[in-house]
Amino acid sequence: MDGTAVAARLIEQVTVGTTGFTRAHGRIPCLATVLVGDDPASHTYVRMKRNRTAKVGMESRYVELPASTTTGELATEIRTLSEDPAVDGILLQHPVPAHVDERAAFEAIAPIKDVDGVTMHSFAADGVRRARRCGSGRRIQPR
Repeated sequence: MDGTAVAARLIEQVTVGTTGFTRAHGRIPCLATVLVGDDPASHTYVRMKRNRTAKVGMESRYVELPASTTTGELATEIRTLSEDPAVDGILLQHPVPAHVDERAAFEAIAPIKDVDGVTMHSFAADGVRRARRCGSGRRIQPR
């Protein structure tokens, strides 16, 4: 498998999808990335996400919060993004600082905007989709 070629095809497909979304909805889709703290690897990873978002023609909204951010403050920020009609997807970069309840932060993401599939609702929806593909009464094998 040629990973570079696969990546190029995926970027092309997402670019086409972005163009179609923009035509259909009259606006550019927006991906919000939320980063809490100062982990260098996380900063690098989020920068890469923002660059890829731009490459496919999407808007990127970057929310950087200090390491001292509480679970409540983070959840409030994520709920604000979830309620914003201009934001189509949300990625919470993890790990978050140890004092933050990561599960509570993930659950603040509206399931429809949960790009990584990290909310309990998204886990359940994925299980239902896989069960339907497998057929009723059949055991689902883990990935």
